[in-house]
Amino acid sequence: MTTLYGIKNCDTVKKARTWLEQNKVDYHFHDFRADGLSAAQVKIWIAENGLETLVNKRSTTWKELDEATKTHFDESNAATVISENPTLIKRPLLDTGKQKYVGFKDTEYTKIFN
Repeated sequence: MTTLYGIKNCDTVKKARTWLEQNKVDYHFHDFRADGLSAAQVKIWIAENGLETLVNKRSTTWKELDEATKTHFDESNAATVISENPTLIKRPLLDTGKQKYVGFKDTEYTKIFN
């Protein structure tokens, strides 16, 4: 089953959810804040998508991290930092069961589901 990961009040996540509903795609919504996120899951996403693709370094959450964490942020500690601060993830993350996609563009979703 397709899973959409994000936070419910994110505008981009809302657009993705609307697109999925309008196009009658059966999906499960996983809210990072309400449902949590494990370091093991984050490690898989980093391996599949790359750290630079997964992390939003323009986010408020990134800006609020202490300088030591930002300076030493790499694949050795990223899963832990992200699981403790899931809003670091670029949203939404779409898992089709075959591949994972970060962000939302209606044209890309059209290609994924057609």
